[in-house]
Amino acid sequence: MATRERAPAAPAPRARPTDMAVALQGVDKHFGERKVLSNFDFTIERGSFVSIVGRSGCGKSTLLRLIADLEKATGGVVQRNAAAGASVLETRIMFQDARLLPWKSVLQNVMLGLPRSSRDDARATLAEVGLSARESDWPAQLSGGQRQRVALARALVHRPDLLLLDEPLGALDALTRIEMHALIERLWREHRFTALLVTHDVQEAVALGERIVLIEEGKISFDAAIALQRPRLRTAEGFAALEEQVLSRVLRHGAQPS
Repeated sequence: MATRERAPAAPAPRARPTDMAVALQGVDKHFGERKVLSNFDFTIERGSFVSIVGRSGCGKSTLLRLIADLEKATGGVVQRNAAAGASVLETRIMFQDARLLPWKSVLQNVMLGLPRSSRDDARATLAEVGLSARESDWPAQLSGGQRQRVALARALVHRPDLLLLDEPLGALDALTRIEMHALIERLWREHRFTALLVTHDVQEAVALGERIVLIEEGKISFDAAIALQRPRLRTAEGFAALEEQVLSRVLRHGAQPS
């Protein structure tokens, strides 16, 4: 069984319980006889950006779905703590597939579930992702990166407290991914929502997160703060060193079935 390791130079910060947007305590998740998460403890500090990495089948997407309340835990407690003055933790998800409705325009997709009075808010959010000029276009007229920008706008127009990112950039080319990294980082810094990114791309995790968590065999085996200045330079010595540290742990178990 994997044991938890912490980076000696920069341990992940511990916040007061009242600062936690999400807290999992002793969570188990089983699918039939298969145990995906076992006695899993995990917290997310409000306003932070946490990156979750791991091999396919390690439980990282299951963790995200538990936090989103799309799955129910087999055992343990999943707490979603609303901000002061709110009744619920407003949560939105971006998936790898943009999931746009092809018969609705860009603006109409952003406004899904919103009243017509929110049209100005939707347009302002489209401007934030650089798509003001495409509001009347159909999804089929957009590139993959543009469709994901629409999906991001659709999530952010609700001004979520928690944004869950389930490998939303996995199908994009390298240059478009870098552009999307910069966009997501800028919007997170401006709006200060809590963000949780699930990815198999260690470089992406280091580029975006304040904290990086590695899941192996349904448990956290590595958990460290990322003490690198923003914007992150992929050529920086500290960036490459942390990427190599995490990647070497992932590859160490490469011969084992995921």
